[in-house]
Amino acid sequence: MCGRYTLSQSTEAIAAAFQLDTVPELEPRYNIAPTQLVPVVLYPPEKQRQLKLFRWGLIPSWAKDPSIGSRLINARSETVSEKPSFRAAFRQRRCLVVADGFYEWQRQEHKKQPYYFQRQDKQPFGFAGLWEHWQSPEGETINTCTILTTEANELMHPIHDRMPVILNSQDYALWLEPTTQPTELQHLLHPYPSQAMNSYPVSTLVNKPTNNSPECINSL
Repeated sequence: MCGRYTLSQSTEAIAAAFQLDTVPELEPRYNIAPTQLVPVVLYPPEKQRQLKLFRWGLIPSWAKDPSIGSRLINARSETVSEKPSFRAAFRQRRCLVVADGFYEWQRQEHKKQPYYFQRQDKQPFGFAGLWEHWQSPEGETINTCTILTTEANELMHPIHDRMPVILNSQDYALWLEPTTQPTELQHLLHPYPSQAMNSYPVSTLVNKPTNNSPECINSL
């Protein structure tokens, strides 16, 4: 699964990576956690990519209780086209969840050791994401998102058996295009190449979501 990640790149780097005309000023974030607002890239009807802030944890449009979102921070790519919580969004509401690294915990004898994963070039990237628009009976609206996962690559496997789906930049357009058929997307939902990533152990500072400092990503 993916339950914590980072985005500390400059707005200029984010704009360049996702071909965005404008990017709002974003504070560096070293410990992004579920239910927080997170930057996502959409491809609206105007055919111009936009960056929006959505809550992490998908609330299906039919849900009666929005608290379900805290349990839907990830969607398994192997079953995303079948699960009632995700299949409509997979068909029509795909997004890129903007990140530049993520954490995963390795179970050890007496503790869990966090590791940080990033691209070798340390550039921002897009997780394959889905989004939903939820409205309460009282008219409150919430836009939410989830991150797709797949089996772990060779780098990740000693730490965990799952990892988030990281898309190649040349596949962003296909993923975002609402008319793309789900059958055309399955080949994108594979582990990111190990040789294009690196990882290292980090402090248990990241165990607490309120810790948000560069020290979170410092190598031990």
